[in-house]
Amino acid sequence: MKGVILAGGLATRLRPLTAVTNKHLLPVYNKPMIYYPLEMMKRVGMKEVLLITSGGHVGDFANLLLSGEEFGLRLYYAIQQNPTGGIADGLKLAEEFAQKEPILVILGDNIFNFDLTASIKRFEDTIAKDKKGAMVFGVHRETLAQQYGVIEMDAGGKVISIEEKPEKPKSDIAQTGIYVYDNRAFDFVRKLIPSARGQLEVTDLNNMYLAEKSLLCELIDWWVDAGTSHDELLQANVQVAEFVKQGKL
Repeated sequence: MKGVILAGGLATRLRPLTAVTNKHLLPVYNKPMIYYPLEMMKRVGMKEVLLITSGGHVGDFANLLLSGEEFGLRLYYAIQQNPTGGIADGLKLAEEFAQKEPILVILGDNIFNFDLTASIKRFEDTIAKDKKGAMVFGVHRETLAQQYGVIEMDAGGKVISIEEKPEKPKSDIAQTGIYVYDNRAFDFVRKLIPSARGQLEVTDLNNMYLAEKSLLCELIDWWVDAGTSHDELLQANVQVAEFVKQGKL
């Protein structure tokens, strides 16, 4: 399995903080935001990671992260020419890198302290048995405010539906920016049609796996999307500071 971190986009909602830099390079407590997904990749045993970002800031990432040796990783870079193309559009750039292996995908502004190791083992066991599959991760949120994809699950933990930013959510489970895909993901992405936002939606990709009943879901207890707004960035700094002091992150 290989790792992919998506760190592109224009981050217009975080202006003027992102007027001259990429949001994933902004500080969250005592380190740049991008360090958190990189550290999680190391924690679960990834050896090779592809960082996908926009062309204007790829040099800044390279100057900061170099070859990834500091994280015990071999780090590669790719440029997403259309920064507003969506998550699934960015994933297309990882096909050659993946070399037909499954991929663990983490959005660069997602911070969490859940150990993915057991979940990845569950995914790998499923792939060995069924030869196909994907995994998403959800978290209970008091309010979704039409900001996230929403996962609906039955009492047995099976995914029933996933909707992207619904006006009337069917559950309180937000879809996080953590995904695991088999090597068919790139074939599925090629079949996607841009949404009304003009993007290739990751929720549409996940629904392709759901339609064939090969989508798994794991629930985590804490997660923050630090790049959504100034308030979320502030919350991330406060929560991460507390978790670091408590030895939980």
